[in-house]
Amino acid sequence: MVSGSSTVMPLAELAAEEFNLMQSSYRVNVKSGGSGVGIVDLAEGRADIAMTSRDLKPQERQRYESPRKRFAEQVIGYDAICLVVSPAVYDFGVTALTRDQVRQIYSGSIVNWAELGGPDMEIFAIGRRPGSGTRDTFNEIIMGSREAETPGVAYDSGESSEVKFSTQRSDNAIGYMGYSFVMRGDARVISLDGIDPTIENIKNGSYPLARKLYFVTLGQPSPGAGAFIDYILSPEGQQIAIDNGFIPA
Repeated sequence: MVSGSSTVMPLAELAAEEFNLMQSSYRVNVKSGGSGVGIVDLAEGRADIAMTSRDLKPQERQRYESPRKRFAEQVIGYDAICLVVSPAVYDFGVTALTRDQVRQIYSGSIVNWAELGGPDMEIFAIGRRPGSGTRDTFNEIIMGSREAETPGVAYDSGESSEVKFSTQRSDNAIGYMGYSFVMRGDARVISLDGIDPTIENIKNGSYPLARKLYFVTLGQPSPGAGAFIDYILSPEGQQIAIDNGFIPA
């Protein structure tokens, strides 16, 4: 079982489908629920691999590691958290924001798009639910702390796909989601601090919300887990990543 990040899940699902077809020794199943859920499932024996879109937290290591059993993080690709806005907001001219402006939106200091050169409409800020690695990374880089409060949020979404749907169907929303989700479809992506989330800017770290995607194991991986990790890092597995909007490791 592979469990965790909703950002990593589409890649893991596609790779598992191919992996299951090409051999009969192991069968890989994938479920999402957030990076934190994946770590707990791994530590409590319900999963062989955790998918995470953030680094492990010190408290996770403290709680679950022992001298004989430690976490191992394998980078399987790169991603970025992309800021997206409703088409009406983008078409009005809001195509770029600074980190400080985004921070003020999510802290509730800026509440109307007119304050940012946009239409005279209340801002509907979409966040992510607790346990989301995307939320943790956003909070750490934009808000200053993973545990930061975001009183400007009107709604906490469970999945990147839900953020995409909500911003596209509204007139006044802003949200954030993984790079692979914005590459599939017509989401209105805005630049951050004048930097666009291009592959080059993500891999070289110049885009502020770039991040690594991990497969995490605890202790000695099972043979099936080891074989699946080897597959996703193989040229075939990395091509699946490229074909589906992810950036290869």
